[in-house]
Parts: sequence; structure tokens; C-alpha cells
Amino acid sequence: MPKVKRSKKPPPEGWELIEPTLEELEQKMREAETDPHEGKRRSEALWPIFKIHHQRSRYIYDLFHKRKAISRELYDYCLKENIADQNLIAKWKKAGYENLCCLRCIQTRDTNFGTNCICRVPKSKMETGRIIECVHCGCRGCSG
Repeated sequence: MPKVKRSKKPPPEGWELIEPTLEELEQKMREAETDPHEGKRRSEALWPIFKIHHQRSRYIYDLFHKRKAISRELYDYCLKENIADQNLIAKWKKAGYENLCCLRCIQTRDTNFGTNCICRVPKSKMETGRIIECVHCGCRGCSG
């Protein structure tokens, strides 16, 4: 996950409205990166980082596409500066992927049988009472 680094170009109008939330998410990201990982599996140590990355991208996506609270110029700036994940947002726009947690969950090369991640199986098709966590990001079901 790239850190939020701004270019020398000044941010567009409206940046001051979203900056405090992005700074707070950046602080959480720093804490997650420096969190001790003793006693955790290797992939489990990365789960908080994936979660915060998802939150930051979802925040920008909701502001532009759902609430129409930011301008196209500010949205493009956030994508260009890697504040939000452009590829993840592109998937959210497609039917069936509205709640996708991370891009690794839909990559078939990362699974044993060449299918999607277990978190992409609808909860109605799963056994009742069984808790499933994604190996990649810790998601408990993002397909709905």
C-alpha cells in the first residue's frame, strides 16, 4: 500500500474538507504498520493494513459516486496521487463487486483450485454457523 504523498502541485478546491479524514486514516495506517505481529500468521499481520486501505478508497468512492460531495477534479487528484485505489474503485462500479474487500480475493491464481476466494461465496450458500475468514485480507464475506 503506497503512503499518501502529495505532489508539488497544490491540491484542488475542496481538499481541506477531506484532508482531516485522510490524515486520520493515514495515522491509523502508520499504527497498523508498526503494530507488533508476534503470534500472528504472516498474512494475518497484513489484515489491518488491507482494512484501512479499503476504508480510504471507500471514503473517496462514496464522496464522489454516492454523495456527489467532491468535484471530478479532486476525485482525479486522489486517484492520481494514490490516495484511493483506482483498480478497486473500478471493480466497485461493476455489478456483483459493489462490496469487494480487496483485489486479491478475485484473482484466481492465488487459490488452490483456480476459483475466487471463500469470502466471495454468498452467505446464503455457506453452512450456517460457520465463520469464514479470507486468508488474504481477513474479510468475512464481501459478496453479500
